Amino acid sequence: MQPTGLFITLEGVEGVGKSTQIKHVADWFRKQGREVLTTREPGGSRAGEAIRQILLRHNDVAISAETELLLIFAARAQHLIEMIRPALAAGQVVVCDRFTDASYAYQGAGRGMAVEQIAQLEQWVQEDLRPDLTLLLDAPVELGLERAGRRSSADRFEAETLAFFQAVREAYLDIARGEPERVVVIDASDDEMTVRRNIRAVLEHEYA
Repeated sequence: MQPTGLFITLEGVEGVGKSTQIKHVADWFRKQGREVLTTREPGGSRAGEAIRQILLRHNDVAISAETELLLIFAARAQHLIEMIRPALAAGQVVVCDRFTDASYAYQGAGRGMAVEQIAQLEQWVQEDLRPDLTLLLDAPVELGLERAGRRSSADRFEAETLAFFQAVREAYLDIARGEPERVVVIDASDDEMTVRRNIRAVLEHEYA
């Protein structure tokens, strides 16, 4: 019997270790004998990666909050068509670095876009597709930004204010409180190995 596809997302502000932990999540599922697709947003598809470059680099021409939101959902639409939906249909586990929760957190709480507008785009682009499990890596904003600063020079989002990221973090935590059956909060202020063990405990509880 073809296994059912699973859609796992990792969320959180800058510097919480999503890129590191996504590899461990993928490895855990592969050890269970599952085929795994790892991907990211914005990005994933070729078109999505091109849009990512527009969104992340410091532009001479300003990008409005409305344009930013629409670009992200345009990238998401292509990502779903080219990669996510086919992988899920084939029974694979899709592990994605950020998804629509990030739109509510960054463009909603951070940029001040109306939740209703984001929800309309979500329904149009995704229909009934939602993640099966979301791992929210949470850490104090100051710690996350310090870690991100050690990693590389700040991109367009990372250069935002502390207040912006505080709003983003609170929005993520609000989502977790509202959907505890889907979103599991992981303390990302711990060291990498502790975070990895805590994530593995969640995966073993849900899917072992």
